[in-house]
Amino acid sequence: MLRSDGEQSLKDFSFTAYPRRVAEIIPGVIYHVMGYGHSNASFIIGETSVILIDTLDTDYRAEALKSIIAGHTNKPVKTIIYTHSHPDHLGGAGVFMDSDPEIIAFAPCKPVLGRINALQDVLNKRGIRQHGYELSDEEAICQGIGIREGMVKDEGKRAFVPPTTVYNEEKIIRSIDGVTLELAAAPGETDDQLLVWFPVYKVLCCGYNYYGCWPNLYAIRGSQYRDISTWVETLDKLIGYQAKYLLPGHTQPIIGGTAVAETLTNFRDAIDYILKETLKGMNQAMTMDEVVEAVKLPEKWASLPYLGEFYGTVAWSVRGIYAGYVGWFDGNPTNLNPLPNRIRAQKTIALMGGVESVLSAISQALESEEAQWAIELADVLIAADSANKQAKRYKAQGLLNLGRLETSANGRHYYLACAKELLSNL
Repeated sequence: MLRSDGEQSLKDFSFTAYPRRVAEIIPGVIYHVMGYGHSNASFIIGETSVILIDTLDTDYRAEALKSIIAGHTNKPVKTIIYTHSHPDHLGGAGVFMDSDPEIIAFAPCKPVLGRINALQDVLNKRGIRQHGYELSDEEAICQGIGIREGMVKDEGKRAFVPPTTVYNEEKIIRSIDGVTLELAAAPGETDDQLLVWFPVYKVLCCGYNYYGCWPNLYAIRGSQYRDISTWVETLDKLIGYQAKYLLPGHTQPIIGGTAVAETLTNFRDAIDYILKETLKGMNQAMTMDEVVEAVKLPEKWASLPYLGEFYGTVAWSVRGIYAGYVGWFDGNPTNLNPLPNRIRAQKTIALMGGVESVLSAISQALESEEAQWAIELADVLIAADSANKQAKRYKAQGLLNLGRLETSANGRHYYLACAKELLSNL
């Protein structure tokens, strides 16, 4: 979301959303660890051992987690549960291998697209931009839902260990070292997501299906379509447990049955509203851009502190839903066989009075703080002539300006990373 105070809003959010804290959820039994890594971890002390849920993002940070556990018990970690396969939740696992733990995960509820590895280079590049891996701390501020990952802070490397037990079932009930827990499939941001429910204590670990800001219903780095309807159903499932404690994989835990129910219900209803309104607009034959302009989050949800657009955004969510349901074609036959970008750009520049006229218009747009218009005009020049250095300088300036307005850490990173790439290649 672009706002005049976007940069400051992101800073304010990052100062309060994930303080370094070890919360004793159930005295002597269940603990929640936040702010020691990009992601959170939880641990449960059993009769003779510890059950660990996620392991932080690097080995260095996992060593700190190991020390925290040791400060509460001398029992070894004999069970690790991965809530999903994102590396920031698995990267510390190698630190705990001295106790030979069982490592539990769920298989994806639907397969990854075949030949996805053919896109490894471009997806990695886009991921680096989204997460701001090549930005300074000042430029990046944070990673939206947590402190910056350890590997960009010189705080270790990923030490992933594959799971030893992978379930394909919808639900598993186990007793592990005297602790009864339920593992259930909970697809949402990922298709291999699981939840962990401790019925005796009314504690629910929800992984990535709730965190305290607008979620990545679509990731700008690129990914398979995230089935938002299924995500809503998973939130219904989370609400149904009537938990007294909600321990997310990012941001702060929610304490108290009323607070958990209210937070999850608002989170669920806000996402469901965007899905329904997007589909309604699509069914009225609106283009993607028209639906984005029409669908806004009502103030009753937009004003909630845990639905701020600091990670995903509503607009990106609408675009993701649109593309996920109908693909690239917006229904306008003009777009079935468009002119090649270079030819369209050349014709457009001629109509606009030539290159110098367009450069002048870009300069005026930047002076008038119309950064989006400036970069769109710059793209016309770059499409016609990829060697136009002044257009690239102007585009970089426009991207930097937009980055300062963007509340989403992901969006800010992408703007700034691409600006730096443009300037470094002049």
